Amino acid sequence: MQTAAALGALAVIAGAFGGHAIDRFMPPSDVAVYQTAVKYHFWHALALLLIAIAQWRAPASIWLARSALLFTVGCVLFSGSLYTLTLMNWRFLGIITPFGGLAFILAWLCLIPASKELIKHE
Repeated sequence: MQTAAALGALAVIAGAFGGHAIDRFMPPSDVAVYQTAVKYHFWHALALLLIAIAQWRAPASIWLARSALLFTVGCVLFSGSLYTLTLMNWRFLGIITPFGGLAFILAWLCLIPASKELIKHE
């Protein structure tokens, strides 16, 4: 839950910065990329929070643990690479972004077997 809270707070900070400052020094195409990073960052931090809540019900679930790890990795690789790409103009980091997207996909897929574990604990 701490990771979800930290990532959520960082998403709000990044969103506030993006809403008030970046359009002054960044081209509109980069602003759109930055906003995509914030959107994915926030939604996946929220998903991570929901996983933390689900872990109260099934604390031994390896699938929830894997999903949580992959959502965290996805936030760092996907959103982190896009933030750095736009803020530092380090275009070479664009190669990392798809790996973050893959982590997000795998995290969501881990929730399929996790849902079966949660049903067993009802």
